[in-house]
Amino acid sequence: MKQNIGFRGWFYFRQGWTTYFAFIFAAINTMVVTYYLAIENIPSLKTIFPTFYVYLAITASIGVPLLILVGYAHQKKTSSYKAEADIYYESNPHALRQYNDIELLLQLNLKLVDLLLLDYEKNNVSNEKLDELIKLKNEIETYFNQRKDNKQIDIALFKKFSHLK
Repeated sequence: MKQNIGFRGWFYFRQGWTTYFAFIFAAINTMVVTYYLAIENIPSLKTIFPTFYVYLAITASIGVPLLILVGYAHQKKTSSYKAEADIYYESNPHALRQYNDIELLLQLNLKLVDLLLLDYEKNNVSNEKLDELIKLKNEIETYFNQRKDNKQIDIALFKKFSHLK
């Protein structure tokens, strides 16, 4: 993999800025501006939020859980994150190649299992070994055919094999 220190530094800078600094600055800016330009000049709001620190505490106690729920909905309950992931795979040549390689490996494994089954049958391998290979082939075929539009199958398979770490 070719490394370009300049672009890598630029990438890390943008990640640090957008993930940490811009977020912190935006939050502080929003709180200060809304309090000192809006709340401080409206007497009815000033009674609810007598000081900036009270405003900060109330807003944070409501805003943080609300933003956690919005983030959860974005990741788990809407199709927006799936669309982002699809775009990532479409536009990232490394991710797309990895995805395609996995697809090809699954197809290759199915063909190899078919050849092994033919060889086992020809050489009179024990029924136990033959049944084991047929079961594996059926699992791979089922997974390969069902996983196209069902992420639950991928999640279940991941959970099944994740204990192998």
